[in-house]
Amino acid sequence: MARTVDPARHEARRLVIIDAALTVFAERGYDGATTAEICRRAGIGSGTFFHYFPTKLDLLLAILTLGIQEVREQAELYADRTDPLGVLLDIVERGADDAADPRMPGFVRAVGGVMQQPDVAAKLEEDARTQRDLLLPWVEKAQQAGQIRTDLTPARITSWLYLLTDGFLGRIADEEHFTAQAEKATLVDTARRFLSP
Repeated sequence: MARTVDPARHEARRLVIIDAALTVFAERGYDGATTAEICRRAGIGSGTFFHYFPTKLDLLLAILTLGIQEVREQAELYADRTDPLGVLLDIVERGADDAADPRMPGFVRAVGGVMQQPDVAAKLEEDARTQRDLLLPWVEKAQQAGQIRTDLTPARITSWLYLLTDGFLGRIADEEHFTAQAEKATLVDTARRFLSP
């Protein structure tokens, strides 16, 4: 008789592996991270690892996919909001909060080391598109409400907001003393000033 799979347990174990991999990638980079170390951190055997992820690259792509899903879920949380400028600033602030994970600088560097690989590049482009898709409707609403500047198109404002948040993450990865906790207020203030009518 075939063994039944508990979907909740399956997903929970998958997330444990992803969490362990995020830590190992952050500490050792992509090339230095081994599946053996990921397994050790996750408390699993290699057979279990390969049941969930055929390769280390598949695991990295799963981490990036999870981030994309979180952005899409974030969009759903804002669906009923009626304060477009507040939503835009919340998105910027949440990006800073996500960047505060102490593993984030190392993980960003790890991804940067393999971003030329076609699958990784495609996933990063999907992530960027998802981020812009989250921002653009709120930029349009904020312009219509007279809450933000109208001298730039919504698409350009969206690109600049994405540049601010993506660049913030890049600085955290590249500059040891530039931390999300210390710089979050400045990031949000910069976004507010940029958006000001």
